[in-house]
Amino acid sequence: MDELTYDEVGATAGRMPPGYHHVRVRRVIGRGPEVFATAADALLAGEAQRRAGARVEASETPMREGTRVTMRLGVGILSVRIPCLVVWADRTNTVAGFAYGTLPGHPERGEERFTLTLAPTGEVVFAIAAFSAPGRWFTRIGAPLGRAVQAWMTRRYLRALDPR
Repeated sequence: MDELTYDEVGATAGRMPPGYHHVRVRRVIGRGPEVFATAADALLAGEAQRRAGARVEASETPMREGTRVTMRLGVGILSVRIPCLVVWADRTNTVAGFAYGTLPGHPERGEERFTLTLAPTGEVVFAIAAFSAPGRWFTRIGAPLGRAVQAWMTRRYLRALDPR
């Protein structure tokens, strides 16, 4: 994992490191084991990103630790390449998800974690945790725009797995 552009691998699972922009959001997307299973299949196939508007190429699905994911946003010469490496992935009867970290060429540096939980109440909760900082000259110059794009995509991710 020495290709990653940040040192704090796995920090989205707990206390996130200082010096980065932090995101922690969650949404109830439904109820019951069937909703959880369907959402977990979609999440580990990259559907949250696809349904949010990114073009996604993964070296394998379902995603697992070591999977390489390259997303693209935009069109033509305005298309941005977003290379990532899955640093954590899991699937049980009550938890499913993955986290990916940034690789060279990514506009940001940091990590993003997508987790589905089937709570004891039956609720299916989709949570996203991320820390990031500008990773390229254009994201340093356009940092406020980058934060706006991240917030927009996070909202789209949260809605992407909601079957309602």
